[in-house]
Amino acid sequence: MTPDQSHLSLPFFDDVHHQLGEDVAAWASATAPGIDESDDRMACRAWVKSLGDAGFLRWCVPSAYGGALAALDSRALVVLRETLAFHSPLADFAFAMQGLGSGAITLAGTDAQKQRYLGAIAQGQKIAAFALSEPGAGSDAGALSTTAVKTADGWLLNGEKTWISNGGIADFYCVFAKTEPDAGTRGISAFIVDASAAGLDDSRHIPVMAPHPLATVMLRDCVVPDTAMLGPLNGGFKLAMQTLDIFRASVAGAALGFARRALVEATQHAQQRRMFGHTLADFQLTQAKLGQMAADVDAGALLTYRAAWLRDDAVRRGSNARVTAEPAMAKMTATENAQRVIDAALQMHGGLGVMVGSKVESLYRDIRSLRIYEGATEVQQLIIGKHVLSTLSAVGQ
Repeated sequence: MTPDQSHLSLPFFDDVHHQLGEDVAAWASATAPGIDESDDRMACRAWVKSLGDAGFLRWCVPSAYGGALAALDSRALVVLRETLAFHSPLADFAFAMQGLGSGAITLAGTDAQKQRYLGAIAQGQKIAAFALSEPGAGSDAGALSTTAVKTADGWLLNGEKTWISNGGIADFYCVFAKTEPDAGTRGISAFIVDASAAGLDDSRHIPVMAPHPLATVMLRDCVVPDTAMLGPLNGGFKLAMQTLDIFRASVAGAALGFARRALVEATQHAQQRRMFGHTLADFQLTQAKLGQMAADVDAGALLTYRAAWLRDDAVRRGSNARVTAEPAMAKMTATENAQRVIDAALQMHGGLGVMVGSKVESLYRDIRSLRIYEGATEVQQLIIGKHVLSTLSAVGQ
């Protein structure tokens, strides 16, 4: 099954995105059936290797370190995640976490750090993880309590990270910790911590409704050298937010992939399912529902493509201004709309929709986490609301 890619003809995209969309769609369609996803950890390792061998992980890092383009391209990330998610949520997850887990290194790493990690990420030889969340610091990321204390040889890390994607299979973690405990978000620094580091325990797997590698990471007197610091001292919170900003639009892209697959599944089912002497698609109620689903998909898509284009355009112009509100709108709308589209597809399938193993049943579980991770819907609403207040207040003055 290959997704419709007519949206790539929209003016948001360039020729490089058109070709990328065609390439990844053909590859994913051929590769997905051969990946055994019964064990999420083994499956993610397999997807990372396959994505690396095929060259698609090169889009996660800049060309100076083995990547595809000179800088990370938000539209390419959206195209890749949308297409991978259409075929396999785990393929999308594997790709996304390679980018998010190494994104802070791309943005703020030293040349030595980039040389050590980014090339291996692009080739699928190392698996990355982004370790920000804690039991008491999820949406309120500034409330984290993990500490990093300076020692003669480096830094001593202590704390607990949780809901860490790729936890347990990652080769390294980008860890955020308090270096000045009383300075709030201005006292947070970032560190690259290898999974083999003494004092790091990532063995506590977290089972979730849509299986993927997720774990609690314990840091108990974990010693890292000075060279492990990522970016400037006390600049970790800003770095974390910048990294999330880059990939937020791509979360919306993944939601679009789920929604487009649900719409295809619903349409095919409606055309084949016979009842009362007709197909389900013959009934106006079904046609109206499919129409609403298609509109919901396109509404999310347009906001997503706009957000990605705006960030890429800012990079092209050399602007240092953060593109924040638009990715928040895209993430909120695409994930919430995808939830509605998938729910409608499941309803249209009737009893088949709730049967474990059916595609719409798994999509129903897969989409739920996207409305939470990398900024819950409510957090996106706050970001958008603050932006509206600031911009409209300026207009009114």
